Amino acid sequence: MPIIVGLISQKGGVGKSTLSRALAVEAARNGLSVHIADLDAQQFTVTEWAALRTEIGATPTVTAATYQTLKDVIDNAPESELLIIDGPARTSAGTLDIAKVADLIVQPTGASRDDLNPAIRTFHELVAKRIPSAKLVMALRRVLGDSEAAEARRYVIHAGYAVLDGHLTERISYRTAQNLGRAITETDYESLNDKARELINGLVAHIERKAAA
Repeated sequence: MPIIVGLISQKGGVGKSTLSRALAVEAARNGLSVHIADLDAQQFTVTEWAALRTEIGATPTVTAATYQTLKDVIDNAPESELLIIDGPARTSAGTLDIAKVADLIVQPTGASRDDLNPAIRTFHELVAKRIPSAKLVMALRRVLGDSEAAEARRYVIHAGYAVLDGHLTERISYRTAQNLGRAITETDYESLNDKARELINGLVAHIERKAAA
């Protein structure tokens, strides 16, 4: 059985697919076989990115496919050591289904209260449906600086949830890398790659703890 990581979001555009792609690349770089299941059947964001990555011959290789339902993923996804489920752009009834099968659920969020409060409510709703809070973790995106990240981290922890180490600011180079079939850890600027790896390595650490449990 693969380790299953589900990426969910309360609303679109917070970086769910960005984290899915970067996690897949870094896990594959560490020798794991990885597959991304793209459940956003209207956007095809991850699937198109993976096809572009194959076209340009980027390594490590990452496979991805679009699926209509979670059952379709479970029944038809190729064997892998790490299965990343990139959920729909907004939470839905299917979000609970993803949370039930995943070993870890990651929810990217911005640092403002306008972003944090809906994200926290989403986790509260999952916990109310008997999803263990230990399976839930936030990832900070679109952060303006270290002080804002620290305040957002305290806010989420106070609400009862874990937050990944590191955070991401908005950078054109991150978008450019993904437009070219690369991940946010593969920009032309090593300082930006290091910042992205800090966040992704925090996610990998959570996965390793789950695998060892």
